[in-house]
Amino acid sequence: MGDKKQVEVRTLREGGFILIDDEPCKIIKIQTSSPGKHGAAKAKMEAFGVYDDKRRTIVKPTSDKVFVPIIDKKSGLVNAVMGEKIQLMDMETYETFEIPLPSEFKAEELEGKEVEYHETMGRIKIARIKG
Repeated sequence: MGDKKQVEVRTLREGGFILIDDEPCKIIKIQTSSPGKHGAAKAKMEAFGVYDDKRRTIVKPTSDKVFVPIIDKKSGLVNAVMGEKIQLMDMETYETFEIPLPSEFKAEELEGKEVEYHETMGRIKIARIKG
């Protein structure tokens, strides 16, 4: 379980990450409501799945604890684009692996480029092209 940690809802920020239904999500909006006569303040969080792009919303008391994914940011080199897959080589370990071609990038803009990729919970996603 080294891929996630527990934090209080009140510490979360827009642009940060949260696990919703065991899916790493990037928080795009947080709305907090004032405490009522008999209840605690609540936070409504809207987020997008990092790997599946699904929109998710959850409401939790700000004092509740939730899990956030631990995301390793690494550098890699795109060795080859093979149809719907790309071969990526880690710039530190020189380990190579194949991942699906991300929908937000075109094959020709990735080929031979150095990229920043994020790894969490055994899954990998290209975050951006470096340079």
